[in-house]
Amino acid sequence: MNIFTEKKEFVFRKVEFDQVRSLLYQKAGIRLADSKDSMVYSRLSRRLRALKLTSFSEYLKYLTENSDNEEQLFINALTTNLTSFFREKHHFPILANYLKNCSRPVKIWCAASSTGEEPYSIAMSVVEAFGRFDPPVEIIASDIDSTVLQQAKTGVYDIERIDNLSQQQKKLFFHKGVGRNKGKARIVPELAKLVTFKKINLTHSNWDLRGPIDIIFCRNVMIYFDKPTQLAILRKMVALMPPKGLYFAGHSETFSGAEHLVRSMGNTVYQPVTGKL
Repeated sequence: MNIFTEKKEFVFRKVEFDQVRSLLYQKAGIRLADSKDSMVYSRLSRRLRALKLTSFSEYLKYLTENSDNEEQLFINALTTNLTSFFREKHHFPILANYLKNCSRPVKIWCAASSTGEEPYSIAMSVVEAFGRFDPPVEIIASDIDSTVLQQAKTGVYDIERIDNLSQQQKKLFFHKGVGRNKGKARIVPELAKLVTFKKINLTHSNWDLRGPIDIIFCRNVMIYFDKPTQLAILRKMVALMPPKGLYFAGHSETFSGAEHLVRSMGNTVYQPVTGKL
């Protein structure tokens, strides 16, 4: 049944869906597919209930009139935050090898940190590569979603989230919760201090970052942008990188038409076109 014709708690027509898509693209550069109507309805319905509104037209009017307060909540509701520790594991040995062969301090940017699993995985790899908690590495983790950033900063996860880690990693990098925190695991302070979290909208003209940035993890993010936006973001990222920098992409992301910016090194790893390994 079409979501625009079935009986629903809130009035939600295609015209409102199109407005939501337009606003999300305008505010965050994210292009929603035609098939995402159910997702939009489900996620934004929570905002309507919280605000005691009865229709999406009312919500869109409220969003326009209260953009300073509601815009971030709107973006938070519609961004996807699927992540896990050491997701796409083939990238981390490549990272470790780069670190072991680099004779100077390294700066790493995780450009879609979500709830923190990815930047903390990077931090674990850094500590393992150098064998200490004070490596010559700076890790910056950013996201557009303020809610998940706040969660990432706490470094607290359900214990099941670390099931795929080795016993040594669990022992070295986590404190197991007890009492009312039973069933939870917290990142140890020595690891947490290696990561600095920032809110960055990749489609904004100014990023709170300074180059050079040796390594960029921007995985499973570009798929949400159209091709012109992808190229604009990639161009800005590459401009921050040194010739021998590495860019880690998601498994479903390719950069056809961006050969003037990056070249593939295999395993969804890229390098600025000016660089040579």
